Amino acid sequence: MEKDVKKQQEYKDIAQKYEPKPTLIKNIIWAFVVGGLICDIGQFFLNLFVSRGMSPEQAGTPVAIIMVFLGSFLTGIGIYDDIGRFAGAGSVVPITGFANSIVAPAMEFKREGYVFGVASRMFNIAGPVIVYGVGTSIVVGLVYNFLK
Repeated sequence: MEKDVKKQQEYKDIAQKYEPKPTLIKNIIWAFVVGGLICDIGQFFLNLFVSRGMSPEQAGTPVAIIMVFLGSFLTGIGIYDDIGRFAGAGSVVPITGFANSIVAPAMEFKREGYVFGVASRMFNIAGPVIVYGVGTSIVVGLVYNFLK
């Protein structure tokens, strides 16, 4: 019995020795760069709509629609997953990451049918985000209303 414990500890020591070390600084930098590039694309579209005569408030909706479309499209053709592996949180935080979190499960479960696959699994990842986002906004709105 003691021999097995000793062998297990030796194995853990060897495995830990060869385990790749996390490259935290590199990951943070790439997340910042890629997230910034995604935001630059959104800013480009915002500037484009404003230069065509829309106010920044009016331009926000079409920019969000375009960014969601781009995130969904890149997920559909398999590119957004590669961006996500490379950039980490830099690709998850913008609205394109939200689109990816809806489209990816829908594509994955399409073979199970449109009702029991796509419709029932589409919000596996994004559903809790929506629920807690709406719930938090209601609470914050009520607190703001009472403190006003």
